[in-house]
Amino acid sequence: MSVRCLRPGCPGTYRADGSCTHCGDRTPTAAGPPTARSAGHPGQPVVPTQPTGRSTGRAAVPAAPAPVVGVPGGGPVGPGGVPGPGGGWAPGTSGPGAPGVPAAGAPAAAGGPGPASVPGGPGATSAQSVGGRLPSGPSAASTGTGAASSRATVGSRSGSRSRSASRGGLGAGLVEIPRVPLRDPATAVMAEPRVAESRRFCARCEKPVGRGRDGRPGRTEGFCPYCGTPFSFVPRLNPGDIVNQRYEILGALAYGGVGWIYLARDRNVSDTVSDRWVVLKGLINTSDADAMASAVAERRFLVELDHPNIVKIHDFVEHPDPRTGTPVGYIVMEYVGGQSLRDMLLTRRRETGERALPLPEVLAYGIEILPALDYLHDRNLLYCDFKPDNVIHAEEQLKLIDLGAVRHVDDTTSAIFGTPGYQAPEIGTLGPSVASDIYTVGRALAVLSLDFRGFSTTYANRLPDPAEAPLFAAEMSYYRLLRRATHPDPARRFQSAGEMSEQLLGVLREVLSAADGVPRPAVSRQFTPERRPFGTDAGEVDLGLANPAGGPGGGLPLGAIAPAPAAVAAALPLPQVDVLDPAAGFLASLGATDPAELIRQLSTAPVRSVEVAFRLVRARIEAGDLAGAAADLNRLAAADPYDWRVDWYRGLLALTANRPAEARAAFDVVYDVLPGEPASRLALAASAECAGDRPLAARLYERVWWVDHSYLSAAFGLARIRFLTGDRAGALAVLDQVPDSSIHYVTAQIAAVRASLPGLSTAAGPDDLLRASARLERLGLDLERQTRLTIEVLEVALAWIRNRPAPVSGLRILGHDLTERGLRFGLERAYRTLAQLAREPQLRVALIDHANAVRPRTLV
Repeated sequence: MSVRCLRPGCPGTYRADGSCTHCGDRTPTAAGPPTARSAGHPGQPVVPTQPTGRSTGRAAVPAAPAPVVGVPGGGPVGPGGVPGPGGGWAPGTSGPGAPGVPAAGAPAAAGGPGPASVPGGPGATSAQSVGGRLPSGPSAASTGTGAASSRATVGSRSGSRSRSASRGGLGAGLVEIPRVPLRDPATAVMAEPRVAESRRFCARCEKPVGRGRDGRPGRTEGFCPYCGTPFSFVPRLNPGDIVNQRYEILGALAYGGVGWIYLARDRNVSDTVSDRWVVLKGLINTSDADAMASAVAERRFLVELDHPNIVKIHDFVEHPDPRTGTPVGYIVMEYVGGQSLRDMLLTRRRETGERALPLPEVLAYGIEILPALDYLHDRNLLYCDFKPDNVIHAEEQLKLIDLGAVRHVDDTTSAIFGTPGYQAPEIGTLGPSVASDIYTVGRALAVLSLDFRGFSTTYANRLPDPAEAPLFAAEMSYYRLLRRATHPDPARRFQSAGEMSEQLLGVLREVLSAADGVPRPAVSRQFTPERRPFGTDAGEVDLGLANPAGGPGGGLPLGAIAPAPAAVAAALPLPQVDVLDPAAGFLASLGATDPAELIRQLSTAPVRSVEVAFRLVRARIEAGDLAGAAADLNRLAAADPYDWRVDWYRGLLALTANRPAEARAAFDVVYDVLPGEPASRLALAASAECAGDRPLAARLYERVWWVDHSYLSAAFGLARIRFLTGDRAGALAVLDQVPDSSIHYVTAQIAAVRASLPGLSTAAGPDDLLRASARLERLGLDLERQTRLTIEVLEVALAWIRNRPAPVSGLRILGHDLTERGLRFGLERAYRTLAQLAREPQLRVALIDHANAVRPRTLV
């Protein structure tokens, strides 16, 4: 049952989110605390639990704030704000701190259609394209809605957040970023709206106009001296003007690439208690064909867009030009009262001297804004001009603004807008696509996270190498993620915003865990868990007779050897079966464990699908038919050269064939494609270790272990390499991180006991022996394993004590004096205990012989 609006005289009813269908007002329970002339309409619509978007088979990411764009500073600016050779951006009168323009940190102007960048920002929007021109002028930043909002995370109901909260969790709740407070929109109005002369260009021929000479200021209106096209850089609307008998103009907020942006009060909704602020954006020149066409196109579909991270378009209105009387169109959109990511970066530079934002914040911003692009792509729309200027952080939410460059996927005629340094290189030949939007996001993340000087010149079409960017050298996964997002070949980029968001989240978990040591595991949508741990020999106790290390414990010293490549291949995770594959049900029903029988069953599959083909490859590898598996993989690669699963199984095949260098190359490709997956890092680490590259292996093992303690193989690999390189304390620290709740805790502690044992150096003190003894006593193993490990410890202690020039007295290990006599008595007792437990007569006799041989000489 619908509820009538409580506003006097309003015929509307309330929607589920609490807003009125007619006037937009909110129910008293949904509205925030009212304030006189407050910044924004009270009661912003509740953010849905999961943003609507294309089904990608991946988790939706909660909506929230986006990244701030890094703006290279200092350098000449070319026409239209395009950076000069230095790659910087010259400050103009429309830049931060210039007369008539809010200083950096003020709320960004309400964002809306029309490709534009923040005044004084990094680069002008350009229409480069297929018959298009290059419109000049940076775009306007936008200010966000100023009302209390609700956010929700995946899998939870949306709940209102407290207005008194000072920080919000972004990036799936993993990163806390200070809220950007909402400000009174009236403070964002320009006191003296004007366009810097350096940004005045003819809309048709793009040559400079309105420039001063001999100390005299340039004209703000007139005709281009080159082509005769009229120009005007004067706002058409003035404070007090009423547009469409509804919108009262308060003043100009900013000047963008295709027009002025104005702040207005919606008189149909505002009252004596609170105001509803909106933004009007018009065209700077009615003779500008591209700009006019862009506005007309917006009229068709932008009003229908409804996403919590996209600025809302309310209306389209007309108002006569005060000079000519010609009707001029305006777009009415939501007012977003926050700060652009670019302005946030500039503020950080000014206040701290840091040239980039913290990487976790940048990753969180990317995760939060990508669902907005996915929403557009799901509706066959392309954004085309993503950059930090066009993302507003308002309180704890991000808004994608400036929708003027949005176009339909099948639009092949209208001008293509974009910004140098962000626009994909194939735009001029192939036109925009989902992949080109992904490219712009990758470039924006790079600008935010790096001191990216020359991003639109020297590095216009490439990223700095790790040698040039220390962040890339330190964060391999992040570098690979950006490298994929900005790959020159569109087919090798992320194929959806959802796919990129999933990998961003994985990289964020890795970065955070590497910084604070706190694991942040997550269930992978791409891989199964480890099938079994590998390389854990140092934690095993062999119940046979002989011990390769010299006693009957049967364990290898930590770091004795790298794991066998074939054992690694049999233990690594496997790609998840695509549940949409037509044979997914058939594969789930297979019960055979013998590879030969499994191959026979697969030959009878009702559908010869891709998943059946990969399962057959795996069965051939397990059966030892490596040639057949290789042939199958070649056929799969020919059918889809971009399927990373081909490289994964090629890696498993190479490990099985004892070709670790070949496996390393295959897994390196998978890591490039899936940089946020611990499984891809684990596989590359193991193959690198088998190939002899211990530094790379240790680095990757470390990153896997830090983020997810369920990967025991990574813990053992890291401990093994640390032990081999002389860092025994570091090896023990890793093994001690295996929680006592893990089924692998005892395995790790047994390895730690062995790693604690000292060598034969006379410089070594007894402390290591005492620690190994204490570890073993705490384990509470069964009698046979406890006895075998006791023999190992006592054998090492005996060798150590015999190698010392002076005796040690007063110390005991495992209940025996740390003397040769005491240790021999302990070994004799242990061997006799094992003999009593032995079932085979031959083993019992051998153990008694050991006991007799090791016992000290006595008179009896």
